[in-house]
Amino acid sequence: MSTTRLSPQDNVATALITLQPGQSEATEVIPRGHKLALCDIKAGQKVQKYAQTIGFASEDIAKGAHVHTHNLEFRNVEADYGFATNLRPVAPATIQDSFMGYRRDTGRVGTRNYIAVLTSVNCSATAARMIAQAFTPEVLADYPNVDGVTAFVHGTGCGMGGDGTGFEALQRVMWGYARNPNIGGVLMAGLGCEMNQIDWLIESYGLKPGPLFQSMNIQDVGGLRKTVDLGIAKIKAMLPLVNEAKREPCPASELMVALQCGGSDAWSGITANPAVGFACDLLVAHGGTGVLAETPEIYGAEHLLTARAVDDTVGIKLVDLIHWWEDYTDRNKGSMDNNPSPGNKKGGLTTILEKSLGAAAKGGTTPLTGVFKYAEAVTTKGFTFMDSPGYDPASVTGQIASGCNLVCFTTGRGSAFGSKPSPCMKVATNSDMYNRLTDDMDVNAGRILTGDASIEEVGREIYEMWLRMASGEASKSEAQGLGDYEFVPWQIGAVM
Repeated sequence: MSTTRLSPQDNVATALITLQPGQSEATEVIPRGHKLALCDIKAGQKVQKYAQTIGFASEDIAKGAHVHTHNLEFRNVEADYGFATNLRPVAPATIQDSFMGYRRDTGRVGTRNYIAVLTSVNCSATAARMIAQAFTPEVLADYPNVDGVTAFVHGTGCGMGGDGTGFEALQRVMWGYARNPNIGGVLMAGLGCEMNQIDWLIESYGLKPGPLFQSMNIQDVGGLRKTVDLGIAKIKAMLPLVNEAKREPCPASELMVALQCGGSDAWSGITANPAVGFACDLLVAHGGTGVLAETPEIYGAEHLLTARAVDDTVGIKLVDLIHWWEDYTDRNKGSMDNNPSPGNKKGGLTTILEKSLGAAAKGGTTPLTGVFKYAEAVTTKGFTFMDSPGYDPASVTGQIASGCNLVCFTTGRGSAFGSKPSPCMKVATNSDMYNRLTDDMDVNAGRILTGDASIEEVGREIYEMWLRMASGEASKSEAQGLGDYEFVPWQIGAVM
């Protein structure tokens, strides 16, 4: 087999190999992963894949021709939204799976046990990094239950409106990381005069200072060197307390997994994303939570998610996000079709509609139980959605702030992304890339293309690795030390 047609309604097929003229009725070279016209398609006619519209022919396309950016155009979609029209509740698991996790005083469960040095503003970033760098593997060897001391620094926190969307999002990120169950202790470091005041955050979110939650700022302490010395002393005092945490059996219902993709290709929506969707369904059956994000990357597929919304309120929240993004891109003189990236297009994806239909598959088939703002605490179980840009580091930062204690990341072109404090596993969409980047990829979903494994088999492999990671097994990105520089809060609004 040299092509695959995903639905009888489709008028294009995907090339499984590079097709030469005459192969599978191709009339020209069709690169691997790209689309082949299965019939004549008139200019202006819909082009369909996944039984959905992925764009419109910009010119007449002959049967056998290559269908891509030169003859397929994007148009804004006008969806007819239905709510709660496609609900498929999953049967609860009869035997509850478990993992070895850290149960916190809040009742939530961590999969890792970090001490976080959080910064309120870029001006304290150097101090935070210097504090964290003092805690080398040799120093931490005496504290085997502590996974590390990590500085989470960013480039904002000042020069921003104090009552706007961007300020609120940054505060939710800081609060979310401080409360993430993978964090055992927190030190917040600021400058002192910034817009994003630590005292405001503590007051607004009810954070309680104590031995495992401390704060300071450079201006009050007396400069950089004194701040670094004080920070090191504060964390030295925390270490024995954080080290007291012990792993214990916890139900899989305590897992909250960030569902993410990056460096996508034509196989993403055929192999890795549906397999992650199957894993998400298994997790939901055990009472756990999957969190899909990247709002621009469900554009054109959101009607499939609103149909799974448990009620009108949840569905309308998702539609409102889509409208916000349409307005956001319009006022910034952009287009929702600015995504896919050049790499996505080289891998065979032509429009955001095509990319979105594949990306949405990570959410499986169960009902959509909640829709949340960027970095807002996810408070419902099951399959949920969190607003975010499609930029992977910013999106994952929001998901971790929302409470995710694991990250699952599919990639077709290849990605070296990793995250802290929530470990990230990688799922390769194709075997060629998996073999090139074997040190970075945890699961090869490319076996689905060759018939060596089914979507369900790979999905179960992914789910079972979630349980092992949650119990302490390192993913490949985690073992390589990734995650110290991938903390990127979404910066929204004017910089002043």
